Amino acid sequence: MTHVDLLSSTPARNRIPLARVRLDDLAPFDGATTRAYASAVDAIAESLTHHGAAAVELPAADAAIVRCGLESARAFFRARPGLYVYRAGRALDDGELSPACMVDVFRCLGKAARAALCAIARNLRLRSYAFSHLLDDNPLPPNEVSASELLVSFSHGHLQSGQAPTVSIRSSMPEVDRGFVTLVASDHPGIEVCNPNGHWYLADGASGPNDLLLLTGRALSHVTAGLRLNSQYRITNNENRASLMFRLMPRANAILDCSPISAAGHCIPQIYQPISASQFMDGSRAEEHIVSHHSEAPSESQGNFVSEPSLRSVLSDPFSGAFLEDAMVLSCGHSFGGLMLKKVLEMERCSICNGEVDAASLYPNLALRAVATVVKMEDDRRLFHNAALRKRRKEVTEHMDVERRNRSSKESSEVGLDCESSRTFKGVQYPFMVGERVLIMGNKRTPDKFVGKEAVITSQCLNGWYLVKAVDSGESIRLQYRSLKKAGEPQMQVQVQAQEQPEMRSQQALAFLQNKQ
Repeated sequence: MTHVDLLSSTPARNRIPLARVRLDDLAPFDGATTRAYASAVDAIAESLTHHGAAAVELPAADAAIVRCGLESARAFFRARPGLYVYRAGRALDDGELSPACMVDVFRCLGKAARAALCAIARNLRLRSYAFSHLLDDNPLPPNEVSASELLVSFSHGHLQSGQAPTVSIRSSMPEVDRGFVTLVASDHPGIEVCNPNGHWYLADGASGPNDLLLLTGRALSHVTAGLRLNSQYRITNNENRASLMFRLMPRANAILDCSPISAAGHCIPQIYQPISASQFMDGSRAEEHIVSHHSEAPSESQGNFVSEPSLRSVLSDPFSGAFLEDAMVLSCGHSFGGLMLKKVLEMERCSICNGEVDAASLYPNLALRAVATVVKMEDDRRLFHNAALRKRRKEVTEHMDVERRNRSSKESSEVGLDCESSRTFKGVQYPFMVGERVLIMGNKRTPDKFVGKEAVITSQCLNGWYLVKAVDSGESIRLQYRSLKKAGEPQMQVQVQAQEQPEMRSQQALAFLQNKQ
């Protein structure tokens, strides 16, 4: 028979409505489901839904290990309060010390955390090990460090002069863990949890020495598509308190998605997209960093601490995206509309609390409909305003583009003229290409043996000069473009000039001698 108690032995103003579930009843096993297991699963799920936390009672052997860990924390931080983070598989640095029996404590709390995660998956109509692929291998492979962590802390009653505040004192601010589930063991009560209604209560006020406080984290809320909300807690007692906090974290290369939830028939809002575990953890650390820098504004930091969806996503149907102007209230108090309401009626269960749905008990949620209508009108007005702004910006941009094109076309035309003139000048200077066959016309300084010969241009020099090579003799000579002509042009003029040149030179020589005489 199961052992599920209600922690209510404290005064009425501080009463703790948590369910205490035995770990032996909660642990998964082979074979048919027993009544004790089913009752434990339902009790822990109901406590997490209504109160944001639950209590897990350890067996005697495991409880003795946890007590040993708490005493080890006291002994380790006897001189000065502090915090130590233990991860399985991590080698100690030179000179680094670790509290005693942390290996056994890590193994004990890890087993309890995995059992709690399996129970949460079973309550959501999933397989018990639906999220096991997101965790580290059990046991760890050699040379691998666990992603999960064990936080060992101890806080003295009063700080001595010159001592800085410890992490435990800083933890009086509201916190939400990044992992799947968190188990807390302490020797003195001091953790308050915020229930879904926004009220804080002392969660471990009546916990026994064998009890662990179970909290849920951001990663579990993401992979369950918000069906299991994360727990928000704060530490209020820092007087002579030792604690062990085990965080079950996803491995770094895991992909956090809602595929198991979708396969089970649950509705997946659009805000829950697949994301790598490392990226998800970086985003959670950034949110914690923002909160730590806004500790002087509690209301603002508390509002920014828990990553909640936007107002539009809350007031709209996750399937169609339409606003909930037809919202209906179920018997459990949750409201739905549109395609989501049809899906809930088909399943005959609420997708948030998993409660039974009776179609005859539905009635309109007039307040939610009014809010959705107002937000929709404001959204339409903003969209219209943004459309008008975009239209004006488009007109201004088009006008500027026209002017820019006109200027660039004018500049390109001027550049085109310059290029054409330069090409013309270049065409006069370099009318031949390398490898082209030409005829050597010659000038006054050209040797007679090259005049009228056919040559091939071997290279192009500066200022219109070419280096040509005679075809018949193979000799090379450097000539200007005016002394060359393409080989395909008529040869008559070339031959006449070649015959006239010796006669002209002889006449010039005779005239020179006559003048000299």
